[in-house]
Amino acid sequence: MIRTVSTTPFDDQKPGTSGLRKKVPVFQQPNYAENFIQSIFDALSGFGGRLLVVGGDGRYYNREVIGKVIAMAAANGFGKVMVGQGGILSTPAASHLIRKYKAFGGIILSASHNPGGPRQDFGIKYKAGNGGPAPEKITDAIYARSKEIREYRIAEIGEIDIDTIGTVEAGGMEVEIVDPVRDYADLMESLFDFEALRKLFASGFRMRFDAMHAVTGPYATEIFERRLGAAPGSCRNFRPLPDFGGHHPDPNLVHAKHLYDEMMGPDAPDFGAASDGDGDRNLIIGKGIFVTPSDSLAVLAANATVAPAYTGGLAGIARSMPTSGAADRVAQKLGVGLYETPTGWKFFGNLLDAGMATICGEESAGTGSSHVREKDGLWAVLLWLSILAARRESVSEIVTKHWATYGRNYYSRHDYEEVDAAGANALMEELREKLASLPGTQVSGLTIETADDFAYHDPVDGSVSVQQGIRILFEGGSRVVFRLSGTGTSGATLRVYIERYEPDAGRHGLDTQVALADLIAAADEIAGIRRHTGRELPSVIT
Repeated sequence: MIRTVSTTPFDDQKPGTSGLRKKVPVFQQPNYAENFIQSIFDALSGFGGRLLVVGGDGRYYNREVIGKVIAMAAANGFGKVMVGQGGILSTPAASHLIRKYKAFGGIILSASHNPGGPRQDFGIKYKAGNGGPAPEKITDAIYARSKEIREYRIAEIGEIDIDTIGTVEAGGMEVEIVDPVRDYADLMESLFDFEALRKLFASGFRMRFDAMHAVTGPYATEIFERRLGAAPGSCRNFRPLPDFGGHHPDPNLVHAKHLYDEMMGPDAPDFGAASDGDGDRNLIIGKGIFVTPSDSLAVLAANATVAPAYTGGLAGIARSMPTSGAADRVAQKLGVGLYETPTGWKFFGNLLDAGMATICGEESAGTGSSHVREKDGLWAVLLWLSILAARRESVSEIVTKHWATYGRNYYSRHDYEEVDAAGANALMEELREKLASLPGTQVSGLTIETADDFAYHDPVDGSVSVQQGIRILFEGGSRVVFRLSGTGTSGATLRVYIERYEPDAGRHGLDTQVALADLIAAADEIAGIRRHTGRELPSVIT
């Protein structure tokens, strides 16, 4: 039986960088989740009888919303729903399932790296048929529909057992519960030389992977410990928990400090890594060295041909605008295209689909390749392991040699989290108003060369995205970028990106914050960060 339920619109269902993210109590409001799910279906067409992939990162409220999605998919005419066992499905694994089984699309329940729990964050994001994030034309249509929705459709199918692998019929629709790990692990084994990696671990190589009680735990234990032979216990915090063990599943130096401390200690393993809530981000740390995401992207691109999937070379490299220019010099040396996009993985999708790029990356710890249409934390770890196995050098040696070849981009991101939204918006508007007057002026002893509000012209479909971040470029190649994040659920998050290029190998050993001190001072002077936010220091420095 299908019920048509009358409802009224909510005015706050505009998807952000990657779906709709709100606190759990917001989603628990009567009809709130149902309205957004129905708005997704109403914004789409042609899915009658088709497959929908559904899963999430295991955070609080996942199971309840998965039940709603299944019942509403049946009522709206889907032919089949494929669900990860226990509701578990990492974002890159979901992308792979959509592509492998030619699904119409997918719905992933996650707030990525944000904390989980009864009072914490939850999210719903739609994945297109290529396995990537929904493009803006779809998210805009979903938002438009959410503002006028008057009813939703839901099938009376009872509770579906999502813990038992198998297939059941529900509301005239097939529901298949699948092993969330197997297909993805098989994909990784097809991309990388697992025999070489097994030899690496057999040689005594030690690694520590922290799954942060998030979705990658089952994937990491299967791949690293079972298939590759890493020592038992190499994977820590591997059981997904609804509240991520009370921790913040963001793989950075603040929330994964315990891993950083271990890797800087006297008995550090050879390699350390972590991933986030839904498995699409990564943290890379060697013995005694943290690798910035921007440097990691450059190193992976420069060495990708060690893995069987990339022996033919790269078609191109793509990076988000705030990501450092380290990958640019790799692309130049390789003679391939370099594409600078706005923040958000959806902007890489067209380049990947068109065969113009092979490896993509964002400074926010996301890297991936053409194997799926999402960033992929475990893929990045496996490519790093492949480089270590091929070169038989330490992480520190590999990074130091990379800097000697290409120069070093000193780079840092300062996050001002949960600041007053009005103050953050005022800061950005004030910056926009004075952009034209900034070139030629001096700030903290630095001369501003150019200043603009980044706009992206997609080379594939011709679409234009404006106001994607304010760039202040100084003489000599240094820059500061200001941007408001689209991934928070409270207030606003101001992100300030600071970068200096240093070609002199004799100056590659400086402390990053010291090397960037004049630029950090200039950023505050130009934008009035303290005045607008009331903050003396950033919440997080990476």
